[in-house]
This record gives sequence, structure tokens and C-alpha cells, in this order.
Amino acid sequence: MSEENLIASSADGTIRHGVRVRLHFALWLETGEEIDTTRRGRPATLEIGDGNLLPGFEVALLGMKAGDDAQLVIEPEAAFGQHRQENIQIVRRDRFSDELVLERGLMVSFDGPGGELPGVVRRIMDNAVEVDFNHPLAGRKVIFDVSILAVG
Repeated sequence: MSEENLIASSADGTIRHGVRVRLHFALWLETGEEIDTTRRGRPATLEIGDGNLLPGFEVALLGMKAGDDAQLVIEPEAAFGQHRQENIQIVRRDRFSDELVLERGLMVSFDGPGGELPGVVRRIMDNAVEVDFNHPLAGRKVIFDVSILAVG
């Protein structure tokens, strides 16, 4: 679908629930560390209200139009959530494959009630492993630098 077709399908070109948006973005931490970007490749196409976007990012996009550029600061609660101590769990070592070389920082995955549950190894003990199931960006304020290309 061309950019012109996306724009033509929205009466006023304003981002609202149910519309598709094509944009370029860069995602940054307050430290200046870039986490993700489309700026060096193809733009992203998103649907507002489909449940796939961070809540704070989606709300911040509402009302913007094609041609708008903005820096959107998203607080942790509306981004990846707060870091929660209860999401750090001690897992018996025998729950891990013998072939797996456990080391601090290793991303591991478990089957959870809602599907795959990723975690990061924090500490290795004799008979157990401490795993952090928080999102790696939990508790962090994030900044989206966006350029809206098309709304439809």
C-alpha cells in the first residue's frame, strides 16, 4: 500500500483508534542509549488499538498527523512497567537442561500459562538459579523519536 493510499483512507489524517500508521522511530533510554530504530531501514506500520503497542506510546501518538515529528517521553508505568521484586524467582537447577551452560545475563525461557516466559539469569547457586522475569526495560523511562509518514 502506498503512502498516498494510507493518507487518503483517513478523512482528516489524524491518528486515532483503528487506523494504521506508518512511521519511523528511534527508541532511546534517558542515558542516550539507542534500543531500537527504523531510521536506517524500512518504516514500521502499526495499527492503533490492536494491543501490540506500549500503552503510553499509543496514547502519545493519538491526534498526531502525517508529517508530524515528536519526541515522546514514556514513563515506566506506561512503557514496560515497573521493576517488580516478585518477578525475580529462585528456580531449582534441575529445571534447566544439563547441556545448558548457565551464566549471569543468559536469557532463558520457560513455558508459562500465557505462553513463553523469558527471564534473565541473575545469580547461580549450588542447587538453584535466580531468574529475573521482569522485562529488561522495566522501571526505565523511554523516549521515542517519531516521524509520522502516513495515517490511514
